[in-house]
Amino acid sequence: MTRKSVTAQYPDVQPELPPRTRGVIGLFEENCTVCMLCARECPDWCIYIDSHKETVPAATPGGRERSRNVLDRFAIDFSLCMYCGICIEVCPFDALFWSPEFEYAETDIRDLTHERDKLREWMWTVPAPPALDPGAEEPKELAGARKAAEKLAAAQAEPGAPEPGAPQAPGGPATPDTSDASGTSGTSSTSGTSGTSGTAGTPRQEGPA
Repeated sequence: MTRKSVTAQYPDVQPELPPRTRGVIGLFEENCTVCMLCARECPDWCIYIDSHKETVPAATPGGRERSRNVLDRFAIDFSLCMYCGICIEVCPFDALFWSPEFEYAETDIRDLTHERDKLREWMWTVPAPPALDPGAEEPKELAGARKAAEKLAAAQAEPGAPEPGAPQAPGGPATPDTSDASGTSGTSSTSGTSGTSGTAGTPRQEGPA
């Protein structure tokens, strides 16, 4: 009441929209498992999904084949959508996201049905999620991925690393034992009693030359 009104010069000046603006819905196709929850829960029945089943060969010999759903069509009719957000809330695999983009008006109502290719393009306009509170607990997905990465790194470093407490030669780590087929250890190019240096047949010098 006491402040002067300011006219927004749209479309020359774009409005500053809140991060949770409900503009259009983007599809992250890799996360979709064709569970049909979004289509069943939609109050307007404006989501159209088609799919087929494919047989996945067994990963190991003697294993059992599996079947999985393959997405053929995912479309949303925004001329019927009432932007309630139920489809995004019920998606168990985070395949649908809100984008703040709202400039997709059409002169033909049939063009308001966005197929999966166009829904995927809207994903590039989805803002990044807000940062977590410093005192918040780490998400289980990130914690599980971090522990798996640490376990894999430890497993990869284990074969090349010396065992704890193993004796090491001066100047470097202990070298593995190179035993030949006859069961004797050491190299076959040198011989002689222990404590002598050099090749066989060369006497050790005592004192200054």
